[in-house]
Amino acid sequence: MDRKKNIAVVTGASCGFGKEFVKILVQNNTIDEIFALSRNEEKLEELRKELGEKIRPYIIDLSETENIKLFGAYLQSQNPNIKILINNAGYAKFCSYDDITIEESLNMINLNIGGVVAMGLTCIPFMEKGSHILNIASQAAFQPVPYQNIYSSTKSFVKNYSQALNVELKDKGITVTAVCPGWMKTNLYERGCIGAKKATKKFMFMASPENVAKQALKDAYNNKDISVYGLHVKIPVMISKILPEKWIMKCWLLQQGIK
Repeated sequence: MDRKKNIAVVTGASCGFGKEFVKILVQNNTIDEIFALSRNEEKLEELRKELGEKIRPYIIDLSETENIKLFGAYLQSQNPNIKILINNAGYAKFCSYDDITIEESLNMINLNIGGVVAMGLTCIPFMEKGSHILNIASQAAFQPVPYQNIYSSTKSFVKNYSQALNVELKDKGITVTAVCPGWMKTNLYERGCIGAKKATKKFMFMASPENVAKQALKDAYNNKDISVYGLHVKIPVMISKILPEKWIMKCWLLQQGIK
């Protein structure tokens, strides 16, 4: 009987933070293939050409549950051993509640929350003891954030969901890590900044996504349920656990120059 292939699954893999994870994992000799998931076929093909045949591009819109079910059927046909699942796909809109449509608001929720949950439920049956799930949350998960209210709320869900799921999967020997980065030098801002009058506009202490990805994988391998990179994130997270949320939001608005 042929040995099952050890694979990694990375969503939002074609660029930014997701691509940094792929670049690290492609050097991991225990991983046979990386299923790189994204909507962008052209960028996925560029990724495969850049990093080699270990990359298996898979084009998918993760905001649609039916697409994830089809991916589940694909996994069934391949019957792999998923060593690592990285749920990175997601996006933000930096604006007031009424600057985007109902459809855009719900799509953000569907991708940032629904995609994470559905991909986990789809991949866990193909995971064995010693496997890891990394769900990308955010520093914004620790506090309410006006003028990016949906994004911060979805990331709060991801953090809490990941920590709870980590407890539930202990018997299976599978760990779940909520990765909570601050601002990173990625293309999140190109989609997030829509020119709204009131919006997040000051992005302080921008970190390298490569360094954050390395720390996240290290923390996952050490079975941590949360990964926070850098003092510039750890200190605000600590403060958010002490000060009332109303004060935190006021400080945020002052920092962003929003009245």
